[in-house]
Amino acid sequence: MKENFFVYLILNIKNRKTISYVGWTNNLRKRLQLHNSGKGAKFTRGRRWILIYKKKLQSKKSAMQFEYNLKKNRKIRKQLIEKFISTTIDC
Repeated sequence: MKENFFVYLILNIKNRKTISYVGWTNNLRKRLQLHNSGKGAKFTRGRRWILIYKKKLQSKKSAMQFEYNLKKNRKIRKQLIEKFISTTIDC
């Protein structure tokens, strides 16, 4: 069975401040639980995270490359965040 990898974007909004985090994993559900339990990456501890974007990839290498590009491209991250916020807030 071929293993899948995921690149994800999670978001924390508190007091009108938006913080995002990009990562990759082979078990998305477990990774999000780790982030929200305070056992994930040091940067994510102490915050409540919402998954706003995920992309399934076929190899670890392609996941790592896509994660790197998403981390470096603030314009795309900003667009994903704005799209999420605009679809979740009632106008």
